[in-house]
Amino acid sequence: MKEQVKKLRKLIKDDSILVAPGASTALLARIVEDEGFQAVYATGAGMSNMILGYPDMGLASMYEMLENTRRIVDAVNIPVIVDIDNGYGNQINVTRTVREFCKAGAASLQMEDQIMPKKCGHFKGKALISKEEMINKIKAAKDTMGDDALLIARTDAIAVYGFEDAMERANDYIEAGADILFVEAPTSVEQMREIAKTTKVPNVVNLVEGGRTPLLTNEELESIGFKIALYANGPLKAAIKGTQDYLRQLKATGSSKNLDEFMITMVERNRLTNLDAFYEIETKYAHS
Repeated sequence: MKEQVKKLRKLIKDDSILVAPGASTALLARIVEDEGFQAVYATGAGMSNMILGYPDMGLASMYEMLENTRRIVDAVNIPVIVDIDNGYGNQINVTRTVREFCKAGAASLQMEDQIMPKKCGHFKGKALISKEEMINKIKAAKDTMGDDALLIARTDAIAVYGFEDAMERANDYIEAGADILFVEAPTSVEQMREIAKTTKVPNVVNLVEGGRTPLLTNEELESIGFKIALYANGPLKAAIKGTQDYLRQLKATGSSKNLDEFMITMVERNRLTNLDAFYEIETKYAHS
């Protein structure tokens, strides 16, 4: 079993909730690790937004997501939970998707039951494949990954068919072999409590600022029974807001001279990008 998978299993077994902020780039992932978080979420929505400038509507290809995931995994030493959308197709496609992302070093893969093209779980107009088809996709994913990763099975059924159907799907996905359960976009604390009662496997909750799900504290989520809390796009939205604030001040003042409050220092940027390590390599192998 891969080392990062072992780490993730241990973290999930701990009493405290595992908080996994989202990262859409390698540097954002490194910042998540640098700030002391023990896992990072490679967000499909964030990659589509940040890398392509597109909404989360199934517009990014598997290969684009895979290449960016490789960079994220290489940038950190903590487990990376990876959003693989709906596996980019049917059961056959899922086997290739899982194989490639496992080779990239993902500790866990999250796969949802939407049709192609999929949409953000907090967008309108979603549609789902049948429960039976998703069960077969879960089995194909698990047979392919073995112990190389953990599978998070996500259902978006609350918004499409209602809460009862979502819970029925959730239990069937567990029976199909999912390691972790993700019922997306509950709309009340009561629904969140009901989801967390599904205790055969650990449960994920996704906290989306401005989305459908109540923004409980991590302590409250832990007391309810959730094991993983995703903050998928908070870091991305914060980065965009910071950039907007800087650019607006630059436009208004005509200079960046007094805009230090909107930026990290040059020293901090160099630390985060490991500049000294590359200076050492340069010196060691310099032509004399």
